Amino acid sequence: MTEKDKMLAGEWYDANYDEDLEKERSKANDLCFELNQTKPSNKEKRHAILKELLNDEPNHLELLSPFYTDYGYNTFLGKHVFINHDCYFMDGGKIFIGDHVFIGPKCGFYTAIHPLNYQDRNIGLEQALPIHIGDNVWIGSNVIVLPGVTIGNGAVIGAGSAVTKDIPSNVLAVGSPAKPIKTIDNE
Repeated sequence: MTEKDKMLAGEWYDANYDEDLEKERSKANDLCFELNQTKPSNKEKRHAILKELLNDEPNHLELLSPFYTDYGYNTFLGKHVFINHDCYFMDGGKIFIGDHVFIGPKCGFYTAIHPLNYQDRNIGLEQALPIHIGDNVWIGSNVIVLPGVTIGNGAVIGAGSAVTKDIPSNVLAVGSPAKPIKTIDNE
């Protein structure tokens, strides 16, 4: 297996020193730079950059710069997604964003985990676990979502929260770590 194959399979892989992954991150960094330097009014150019970065056709996506991602092709966006300024998608693992999702400014989605043992960390080992965000979710500003987390449909995550574990559908969750504090009537 290549290091990329291991990454995509959620196994431990060489994240730091694999030349192929370095090239892919460099390409994504260049595309993010180009996107972030393109005027918001130049919608055609921004759309073309996003299409190349995400390796997909954005469907009613509104994404405000700056925006950063490690690979781009591991981020899957539903329809009618809004991503506010200064968000980072660390997408070594897949990040699935549902339909009608609002993401506040300065949010981070982190799929990478590192070994606790420093010897393994120092040789560049990493594991990437997927993140799943359901439909009709609102994520407030400055929220971080950690590896392997699922946020259910209709959930709201309060500003400044750290989502360390799965959040059920139709709840308001807040805090660090984020915990459900209220049920939302979405009927």
